[in-house]
Amino acid sequence: MLHVDLAITGGELLTMSNGTVPSGTVLIDGQRIVAVGDTDTVGPFSAKKTLDARDRVVMPGFSNCHTHIGSNVLLRGLNEDARLFEWLRSMWRLKQNFDAETLRLASLAGLAEMALAGITSFNEHFDAYSVSPEIAALETIPLRATLGYGFADIGLYGSIAEWSYATLDRFGDIVTRHHKRMDGRLRVALSPHATYSCTERLWRRCAEVAGEFELAIHTHLSEGQQEHHFVAENYAMTPAGWLHSMELLGPRLTAAHCTTLTDHDIAIMAEQQVKVAHCPISNAKLCSGIMPIRKLREAGVTVGLATDGPASHNTLDMFQEMKFGAITHKNLHLDPELLSVPEMLEMATRDAARAMHLDDAGTLEVGKLADLIVVDLNKPHCAPRYDSQAALVYSSRADDVLHTVVDGRVVVEDGELIGLDLPALLSELRERAADLRQRSGV
Repeated sequence: MLHVDLAITGGELLTMSNGTVPSGTVLIDGQRIVAVGDTDTVGPFSAKKTLDARDRVVMPGFSNCHTHIGSNVLLRGLNEDARLFEWLRSMWRLKQNFDAETLRLASLAGLAEMALAGITSFNEHFDAYSVSPEIAALETIPLRATLGYGFADIGLYGSIAEWSYATLDRFGDIVTRHHKRMDGRLRVALSPHATYSCTERLWRRCAEVAGEFELAIHTHLSEGQQEHHFVAENYAMTPAGWLHSMELLGPRLTAAHCTTLTDHDIAIMAEQQVKVAHCPISNAKLCSGIMPIRKLREAGVTVGLATDGPASHNTLDMFQEMKFGAITHKNLHLDPELLSVPEMLEMATRDAARAMHLDDAGTLEVGKLADLIVVDLNKPHCAPRYDSQAALVYSSRADDVLHTVVDGRVVVEDGELIGLDLPALLSELRERAADLRQRSGV
């Protein structure tokens, strides 16, 4: 008999690797899945805690492979209906006035939103603000996180150039203090902001540090015509082509957005095994274009779904991202068979985990990390539920998530976040955000 820490029983299992199990059990011991399957497959067991998932769906948690929760929670709802570069300039006015406690509270609010929405891991890109408050918030809400320290030395964020180089010179200390902490849930990465905000010198320095410590690089790439024109005018190349000319494309790179890629760009990204984060709602809202996803996937590029930040989405909801992503590309290509229901679920779980370099997450398999969710589809907006997978992609909402488990630990149970007074947090955050806005003159 197996003796385990947690059992999730009786649910419809979407494994994202070995099909579905109409009624099955997932057993978790410590941080890992130790059994998956129907009653006969799992066999007898005893568990310290059991979650009843009868008539519900059990699936891997979502991996949000590109987002900005710390800053963007504080920017949500400001300067709507703006072009990308103009929007970034207005956001910078607030970012210059961020303080540590307000960032910690905003990070807690973002982590809470993701946990309640079934996001178990996320790839954070910090653009010119402190990482420490979010690390503190992760002590309270223990999601799996890769935190990319943001660097820039020209353009809008040029004022952080000196800090960027100094931080890169001491990045070994940051790796020692934070990388693979919190039982391995926390990892650090490098996030040079973009081709229009980082010089060749800074890009090469980031690559050196990433190589020295075997870290991922997470950046924005080919995010709309303004970036495309900037790089063409300054370097006579495409953004992806410019990075490739410096030998900076590679398997440790996650590139977000990628809406203006040429066929040649796609070919070299596939050859170099670059990972791509697709943010269809943010791209549509900022009119950044539509990713050539059919060509990327046909070329063999790993493409995961992501929400981007709540300033440009405006929610951290992967259910919305699956639905919008699917219908956007179907309509663009006039092909209703493009991006099927199973493919969208894979892009939000397995492929998104791979896009943020989490190779042992995103599926329900023995030995994989115990990051999973239970979703309640017994709702009017999902009725009559002929097909659970179709309901998840086209009908479900973030508040249908019943339980969220991260690293074997129950973080959300029966729709309630464990260990945090959420109303009190949101009340204090509103007060501090109002003060920040007043100080910033926005």
